[in-house]
Amino acid sequence: MNEEPTRGRQLGRGLSALFGEETEDYAVRQSKMVPIGYLRAGRFQPRRDFDDAQMDTLVQSVKKHGILQPLVVRPDPDDPNSYEIVAGERRWRAAQLAHLHEIPVVVKELTNAGALEIALIENIQRQNLNPLEEGEGYRRLIDEFNHTQDALSRAVGKSRSHIANILRLLNLPNSIKKMLIRGELSAGHARALLNLDSPDKLARRIIKQGLNVRQTERLVQQAKTASRATAVGQRKDSDTVALEKNLSDLLGLRVVVNFRGDHGDHGELVIRYKTLEQLEEVLHKLGYSKAPTLG
Repeated sequence: MNEEPTRGRQLGRGLSALFGEETEDYAVRQSKMVPIGYLRAGRFQPRRDFDDAQMDTLVQSVKKHGILQPLVVRPDPDDPNSYEIVAGERRWRAAQLAHLHEIPVVVKELTNAGALEIALIENIQRQNLNPLEEGEGYRRLIDEFNHTQDALSRAVGKSRSHIANILRLLNLPNSIKKMLIRGELSAGHARALLNLDSPDKLARRIIKQGLNVRQTERLVQQAKTASRATAVGQRKDSDTVALEKNLSDLLGLRVVVNFRGDHGDHGELVIRYKTLEQLEEVLHKLGYSKAPTLG
């Protein structure tokens, strides 16, 4: 016999689980009509960006068909005569624009944490939040309601790595966040830019050239390598630069000296060659009478 699903799994299955049934018909049967003025936006709504074109489409649908799926609401903690929207704010906004006087709702007794969970899940499953809205919802569940990433993974039906990656996007500079919100960069592009000190120039290049995520990752890696090389070059004192020049002149090849450790007590000596003949020549200068078989 199968075990009864946990609360987390119920949330992960979506809004139908809130009503104890696998179909949304149950929600419709339990709904009641409420004057639109008795409802207010939910304080835990994770969505900040309501796309105008999508709203226009929804308004036209509401004008033609009405509100087919009831909103989930809870008694307003600040006003016993009103309700706070938990799931369905877009439908409520569309109903206002369509000049409806009342709409169907299902009233649930929910805690603050439960209201935020359901608002987040409803938006993810009905129409994806942008990655920053999704990340902000996760952050609030963690910071305000002491959820762990493992608990969130079970609750919303997303992998722990997905949640961790979305949360990391909140650390992006505002300029990159705006590109992400506008849809100019995907979450994958933005993650690749996370560890760069000044990603704006690279981000504009990615957008202009239409680079995919894999190409972006390679470009970022090249930028990091160049940055490290520049930093090493800037740290080298005149004695080190002179040593590299003398060795290069002696061997006839480019030589790089990289000191490691706090006092330069270890490091590496890099001799760069372009052909096997150059390698054989430098080996001869180092005392090899016969170069080893190469290739």
